[in-house]
Amino acid sequence: MGRRVRRAAGLARQPRPDGQPGYVQRLAGLEQAAGGLAVNLGENPQAEEQLEALRRAIATCRICRDEPGGPDRLPHEPRPVAVISPKARILIAGQAPGLRVHQSGLPFDDASGNRLREWLTVSRDEFYDRDRFAIVPMGFCFPGYDAKGSDLPPRRECAPYWRTRVVDAMPQIELVLAIGQYAQAWHIGNRRKKGMTETVRNWREYFLTNQGPRVLPLPHPSWRNSGWLRKNPWFEAEVLPQLRESVDRWAR
Repeated sequence: MGRRVRRAAGLARQPRPDGQPGYVQRLAGLEQAAGGLAVNLGENPQAEEQLEALRRAIATCRICRDEPGGPDRLPHEPRPVAVISPKARILIAGQAPGLRVHQSGLPFDDASGNRLREWLTVSRDEFYDRDRFAIVPMGFCFPGYDAKGSDLPPRRECAPYWRTRVVDAMPQIELVLAIGQYAQAWHIGNRRKKGMTETVRNWREYFLTNQGPRVLPLPHPSWRNSGWLRKNPWFEAEVLPQLRESVDRWAR
């Protein structure tokens, strides 16, 4: 793991009391075994093997538990949840798994997922078909709850370490569905508006002019946003038709 990546993630290379190498060092060994996790599907005949190595490395990731980037480590055992695909042309970029997803291991396996599938007009089987959709949240693990019982933000260690690696491993992606402020901050950057509502309202700026994959910003499909959906009928009238047209184009 390079110094710049480690600093960005807030990670320090710390000796372990048992004299064994730190977790980040061991993870770097997995990366080396995976060919650096730089996958070029068009030129590398071993691309699928490397992609599988990337999946294994993510599945065994424990950075947020063993070497956290702040004073608080993940309060439970990690269970990374992500669907990486060599064929899907739509990337669903969410926030982080909730408790139910943590328990099942299936992304969007909850009421939010039901609403998202309604937005996409796809069945459950179609949604979980990795040839149709890649699903990579900003944080791979359920972050736990805050004092008020709400989900904590995605862990700070995850995206700086993994996101560029994962996105680079799927060069065939045509469209990123950036769900919520954390995904929008990463995939849109300083071009996003002051608030999530204005970012979604100005979706054409990112969908039509983004360099690289198109980006379509969406609100989180949580039931907590039902009021937002009622107050902003333009979302259903303007954004959902474009979303469904994109699904028909790239995921049917």
